[in-house]
Amino acid sequence: MTQAEPRPRAGTPHHEIVIVGSGFSGIGMGIALRKAGRHDFIILERADDVGGTWRENHYPGAACDVPSNMYSYSFEPNPDWSRTYSPQAEILDYIRHCATKYGVLPHLRFNSELREARWNADEQLWHLATGGGDRYTCRFLVSAIGGLSRPALPKVKGLEKFEGPMFHSADWNHDVDLAGKRVAVIGTGASAIQFVPQIAPKVGKLVLMQRTPPWIIPKLDVSIDERVQGLFRKLPLAQRLARNTVYWVSETFGLGFVHPKLMAGVEAVARNHLKSQVPDPVLREKLTPNYAVGCKRVLFSNNYYPALTRPNVEVVAAGVKEVKAHSIVDSQGREHEVDVVICGTGFDVQDPLGPLHVYDEDGRELRERGSMSGYLGIAVPKVPNLFFLLGPNSGLGHNSIIFMSEAQIGYIMKCLDEMDRQQAGVIEVSERAAQEFNDDIQRQLKKMVWNAGGCSSWYLNERGENNTLWPGFTWKYWLKTRQPEFGHFVMAPARVKQAS
Repeated sequence: MTQAEPRPRAGTPHHEIVIVGSGFSGIGMGIALRKAGRHDFIILERADDVGGTWRENHYPGAACDVPSNMYSYSFEPNPDWSRTYSPQAEILDYIRHCATKYGVLPHLRFNSELREARWNADEQLWHLATGGGDRYTCRFLVSAIGGLSRPALPKVKGLEKFEGPMFHSADWNHDVDLAGKRVAVIGTGASAIQFVPQIAPKVGKLVLMQRTPPWIIPKLDVSIDERVQGLFRKLPLAQRLARNTVYWVSETFGLGFVHPKLMAGVEAVARNHLKSQVPDPVLREKLTPNYAVGCKRVLFSNNYYPALTRPNVEVVAAGVKEVKAHSIVDSQGREHEVDVVICGTGFDVQDPLGPLHVYDEDGRELRERGSMSGYLGIAVPKVPNLFFLLGPNSGLGHNSIIFMSEAQIGYIMKCLDEMDRQQAGVIEVSERAAQEFNDDIQRQLKKMVWNAGGCSSWYLNERGENNTLWPGFTWKYWLKTRQPEFGHFVMAPARVKQAS
């Protein structure tokens, strides 16, 4: 293996690679680098702990909706999962365990939020600046920021005027005692269906402000017997088989996204689930979606509907018009007096960079380009030596996102190896390859349920473009990323001496 010599900068630490974010993707990238003998890297993390999404989302009832055996690294099975679908605390502990076991912790720089990254073509270096004033240079920048850690507050008139406690589910205020309080919950997405059943028995009154009801199917979640855990410890192959089973069952579920007519069976299950758990026809009508299953994220829950049938819970299907000092007004003009407002309104997934400003080789900030599209969710043209993990169009609606992340990590590692082989200093995807890739997937997406299912969702941007999801099966993505097509990239010679 050959690598470019680090070029010391006066007063500025230099590293071969800088990773941004320490969730599953960032830690996974760090592990891959160490396994390959590439130790000159750091991970910039804005918080004081690893975990990403699973550090930030600690609301009551937080858990994964992908089975645990699949929602984990392929190289580090965990035989000790307590349930089919792991709770938040276990997932966070798993990420910490992996970071420790594989020696990534010394590479972490906590409380270091990257705010600016500028490419210097003459030096073939990234110049980085954090919010705390630290500066670095590096040859390669890897964005593992993720999309489910930056809360999106609702755009509602008067939200700032509310005088009681108000917080987002991803920034849960555990100091607020909800017992006996009148609580308004805005939003009915994946987070709300988990925390609403937890708080409904405690509060005096819960007003659920619903704009659009989700499709919900039963969650086949059970505790994992100690005998099964013991089997997995003694016979890892058994857990591998369990993981493979979960994977292919999930891929089968993905058929409905590719061919929406096949969602009829899933819709029947969802309607029966609703009917069996909500006997009141008026409430059931409020909770019945009017769009195709899969257009919005399909949710899994056994206790959400029963929570909504409680006498202290009111479902307001009119949405929110305005928030006042001590009340919330629905779109029909009814005013609901409340003590606490909780926003379960999801995340800012349309901006994959968050507070980070990246400037390309022309000095232009990436957002100025308009649509945030990329090549395989990994690279964007005119931005050399920058790789994304879970970038544009690599999100999923049916399987484990960690599978996608691992495919991308393997792809990036092959790119680094090829650069060493060619003694290249710069790698950049061509504009033609990126455009052809995006034209192809957008054509596919137009006929799929996310775009054609009759709803608006966080999958789509304001122009109706889907730059969020991969169109279809994950095994197809794996095939596309198994070996990079280096003809789609432009490489330039390194301007520094190569070391053996």
